Amino acid sequence: MSGDEPASTAGRLRIVATPIGNLADLSPRAREALLSADLIACEDTRRTGRLFQSLGASGRDRRPPMLPLHDHNEDRQIGRLLERLEQGATVALVSDAGTPLVSDPGFRLARAAVAKNIAVEGPG
Repeated sequence: MSGDEPASTAGRLRIVATPIGNLADLSPRAREALLSADLIACEDTRRTGRLFQSLGASGRDRRPPMLPLHDHNEDRQIGRLLERLEQGATVALVSDAGTPLVSDPGFRLARAAVAKNIAVEGPG
C-alpha cells in the first residue's frame, strides 16, 4: 500500500452538503450519506435534528448519533472523531446549511483525517 491510499481498516469521513433554505432540497446522495453514517459530526445538533426530522428519521433509534463540532469544541472533538474513524466508522460531516469547510468548522478534522490516511469523500 502506498502512502496515498487510505488504510483499509479505517473508516471514512463523508462531507455532506445540506440545504441552505428548504430542507426538501436535500439531494438523494446526501440523504443516503446521512442515513447510512455511523456518526454525524454537526455544527448544531438541534438544526441537524430538524433535518433528520424532515427525513422521517428523528428518533434516536432511527438516526445515527450526533456529535457537535463547532469553533468552541473542535480541538476536543477532533480526537474523538479520529478515534472512531480509525476504528472503521463512517462519519458524516455537516454544517448548519450548505457545504462544510467553506466557512464552517470541520476543516481541521478533514485535514487530520487526510494526515492519518483516512478516506475523505466530498459531495461530488
